[in-house]
Amino acid sequence: MKSESLLIIAVLAFSSCNKTSLIEQQAQAVSGTNVANASSENGRESARPVYYDSELFTVNMKEISEDAAAKIIKNNSSANIIYAYNDLDDPQDFNSVIDAIPADGFNPLWLQMLIVFNPGFTAHQFFSDEEVLDAASGANPEITLVNSGEIYRCSVIGGS
Repeated sequence: MKSESLLIIAVLAFSSCNKTSLIEQQAQAVSGTNVANASSENGRESARPVYYDSELFTVNMKEISEDAAAKIIKNNSSANIIYAYNDLDDPQDFNSVIDAIPADGFNPLWLQMLIVFNPGFTAHQFFSDEEVLDAASGANPEITLVNSGEIYRCSVIGGS
């Protein structure tokens, strides 16, 4: 139990989120179909555009190990959620959606939830976590959310 606690503390310390100014202008928006060059998982090359409340932000995400992810999921109920159309290691059909930024309940740990469009619905871009959750609810939901069991650490490195 003590070693699990130390591991979680180490993961949290390692994954602390540093941000540049949220009003920093980005040189250009990256299309949702692009995945940044993976040559450096910790650098600007791994940056990707995401939506938060209809505003485009740039984040860099790095997946943590399966063992650490399982322990975090079991013991940390405050992880934020990133809604992705495909696994974050793969090219995205659209920009992912996040449910927090540093000024709004932000935690540097993110649980990946996959957006799967149900039969009869056309895939499209969502712009906020509220839109995602609304699409997943009701008697005939547009989407199904699938918990990938993957945890990512994040840095918000810019906003629009």
